[in-house]
Amino acid sequence: MATIRRLDILRIRNLSEVQIRPVNTVNIISGNNGSGKTSLLEAIYMLGLGRSFRSQKLEPVISTDSDDCVIFAELQDGISIGLNKSRKKGHILKLLGERQKSWVETARQLPMQIINSDSFLLLEGSPKIRRRFLDWGVFHVEHEFAQAWRKATKCLAQRNLLLKQRRLDRMQLCAWDEEFATQGELIDGFRQQYLSQFLPILNTALPRLIDLPDLSIQYERGWDNGLGLKESLVSSLERDIKYGATQVGPHRADLSIKIGRHGASEVLSRGQQKLLVSAMKIAQSQLLFSLTDEKGLYLIDDLPSELDAANRVLICRLLEELDCQIFITCVDAGELEKCWSADVSSGKFHVEHGKIVGLGNS
Repeated sequence: MATIRRLDILRIRNLSEVQIRPVNTVNIISGNNGSGKTSLLEAIYMLGLGRSFRSQKLEPVISTDSDDCVIFAELQDGISIGLNKSRKKGHILKLLGERQKSWVETARQLPMQIINSDSFLLLEGSPKIRRRFLDWGVFHVEHEFAQAWRKATKCLAQRNLLLKQRRLDRMQLCAWDEEFATQGELIDGFRQQYLSQFLPILNTALPRLIDLPDLSIQYERGWDNGLGLKESLVSSLERDIKYGATQVGPHRADLSIKIGRHGASEVLSRGQQKLLVSAMKIAQSQLLFSLTDEKGLYLIDDLPSELDAANRVLICRLLEELDCQIFITCVDAGELEKCWSADVSSGKFHVEHGKIVGLGNS
């Protein structure tokens, strides 16, 4: 179970030194804008996935005038995860004291979902964001997916290098095509299987938040449905050479999310979009638990934004049924305290000028 029982943060933005002991259920983090409450969520996210959800660059994450930042978490089952990110020396990630070469095992220990102002991009952003959403679920329920994706990524990089050469080495290209097609078809199969399990759960969860009878979610695999990937690579070769990059494959997959004939982001209000995205992310954790008995962890930044009190209650009640650990921020804790059932215990923390104070449990 992904539950953090101790969290230490050093030199993340304006959080100079923080140590908290979260509760196993709902942790409400309140504070004024700019106080550092979102930075706490950012630190947890970085520990689990190796990157920030606020910046592509490392520079703004590390506190001004510091050379590095440190994040450490102890999970309920005794597993420890530590991360040091340095401006000059890269990063050091440790799981149970052993240095890790990638975030694969760490991500498995912390299957986290984030709901924030960027969550709308799942509907209106690039296909890459929707692939990331889909692949989060596939990664956590199909352990062979990560290896297939690494192999496909390597093949794609090598193939693109060949396409940029003045004289194309067709023998090498054929060899990379074989392996890329094998791994791409495997990835496609994992994705289709996952989506077939995910959609029925979403169709059960969604009406709890919003009625969208015309919603449709279609998977587009990234190449012609009537062809195998190897055939598609051959037929797309001239176009690939023209652009110097592979135009078909699992890296071009997408989810088409529509209301009737129109894209969901074109039809729904911001509040409705937030309800839809929340339902999609909650459904992923419901599926994860049903298939693996693992419970996800939720990072929710500024839930009251774009949502009235009634809809906040709907989301919180659906979240509490997951029986998982939740970190949720707001300006005024009073906006969230009444969103939960009476029997749900919560930890309260207040952030001010980069310092976090525990306000006790209720």
